Amino acid sequence: MSIKVEGLNYIYSQGTAYEIKALDNINLSIEDGEFIGIIGHTGSGKSTLIQHLNGLIKATSGAIYYNGKNIYDEDFKMKDLRSKVGLVFQYPEYQLFEVDVFSDVCFGPKNLGLSKEEIEARANKALQAVGLKEKYYKYSPFELSGGQKRRVAIAGVLAMQPEVLILDEPTAGLDPKGREDILNLIARLHDEKGLTVIVVSHSMDDMAQYAKRLIVMNQGSVQYDGTPKEVFLHYRELEKVGLSAPKVTYIMHELAERGLSVDVTATTIEEAKKSILEGLKK
Repeated sequence: MSIKVEGLNYIYSQGTAYEIKALDNINLSIEDGEFIGIIGHTGSGKSTLIQHLNGLIKATSGAIYYNGKNIYDEDFKMKDLRSKVGLVFQYPEYQLFEVDVFSDVCFGPKNLGLSKEEIEARANKALQAVGLKEKYYKYSPFELSGGQKRRVAIAGVLAMQPEVLILDEPTAGLDPKGREDILNLIARLHDEKGLTVIVVSHSMDDMAQYAKRLIVMNQGSVQYDGTPKEVFLHYRELEKVGLSAPKVTYIMHELAERGLSVDVTATTIEEAKKSILEGLKK
């Protein structure tokens, strides 16, 4: 088991007039190799939750176990956790600060005390993995496009050779082509490297297509936890908390209400296409 969360609570500004309970008794088990989507409206606690998973925020109460060890134990090395549980922030600019792309990706491995040869080998491998062309290696990160910056930010985390890759809104602000490219990259990294992948996203359509498990956050708690098909069966309840289902879900329910025999649990275009064609044959 990769990560286990038990009774996790977090309160912002505890003991002040601005006290807010951001996480309320979270219990989760995240297995090795899963591809998980975390969805929820703004302020639901999803970003706060993922920042706990690699120790950036310390819980008010509760426990987080990484490979069976409580990260809040006194003898636990948080530096080791952060090299194994990599977090890519929503805004890549928060992670990019070196003079050029290659130096930026070298930063993490350098902090691990590795040799110059190993540091550069890791950086090269990571940049190749995210598909960034070599001609950009000596560019300033801030000369790159939004999609390229995200690739560099992901490469910087990959160079640490993590076991878990967490991405907060990795497609925010990108055009449709850029969004598809980044999601395909994440899916390929999951498949080829066997990484546990956790993606925070507002896009129900993207999560229906890529994630195998969805965790729905609402007011600091887990409202639903299951496969996309299981979660989007509750699309009316999701609407009540400011969320929606994939467009396919609404189309399939509309067709069913009009008498066509279709699978209303279809969540992707391919599933919908297959179901509709079968329904038309009946």
